[in-house]
Amino acid sequence: MTELPPLREVLAAAGIAADKRFGQHFLLDLNVCRKIVRLAHVAPGDRVIEVGPGPGGLTRALVEAGASVIAVEKDPRFIPLLRDLAASADGRLEVLEADALTIDETTYSTAGGAVRVVANLPYNVGTPLLVKWLTGRFRPASMTLMFQKEVARRIVAPPGDPDYGRLAVLSQALCRGRVVMDLPARAFTPPPKVDSAVVDLTPLPDRPPERVIQALQAVAQAAFGQRRKMLRSSLKRLGGEALCRAAGVDPNVRAETVPVAGFLALAQAWLARSS
Repeated sequence: MTELPPLREVLAAAGIAADKRFGQHFLLDLNVCRKIVRLAHVAPGDRVIEVGPGPGGLTRALVEAGASVIAVEKDPRFIPLLRDLAASADGRLEVLEADALTIDETTYSTAGGAVRVVANLPYNVGTPLLVKWLTGRFRPASMTLMFQKEVARRIVAPPGDPDYGRLAVLSQALCRGRVVMDLPARAFTPPPKVDSAVVDLTPLPDRPPERVIQALQAVAQAAFGQRRKMLRSSLKRLGGEALCRAAGVDPNVRAETVPVAGFLALAQAWLARSS
């Protein structure tokens, strides 16, 4: 990996520029990429899925760390570059031309044990991908993901914070998350209009049953869909005040003040009322 040409030269030689349709902003500083890999605690022999590798900066750092990497890239312009990189990776880099929103990640996790996800996510699909990984059949050992900073705040925000909402409730019901790195816009090529942050997510040992997770999403969507209203009003179609009482949650508070445990209780109460 250390003998490969600089990423800027690789992009220039291929005549490739960032495509706004894919939300592309390239992270070309390999020292930053290596720091992200260290923050993800990637060790030799780990299996990693990376989404949106682009020219392969983070990919190089993952392979350098000894990981076996599945690089999922939707933009066909980068496939030849990544395959050239794979030729120097001693068989530890598989390049998959696909849309990460539609692939079945369990294909890569069932055969060889746990898989980490480490990615500088394209801005336009970061949240949908996170929700997919949180709620689907895929069970990553950890996720270390780059988002727009405002999205990162929405993932880790505590109750009472202006950024606390549906994404925080879902993420924190299933994972322990923390922001481990901030990156200014100037760290990217081309620079986006906003700063970014890396969030590290580790699944909680006691995952709620799938039906509770589905109910949690429905309750949170209703509650935060009318976040300025009290729960007895915002949750009216799900049971309103009676639902809140059954869950032991004050019906006269707003969604932004209810902790994750309260939302889980509301989800379980709604399931009990619906059965």
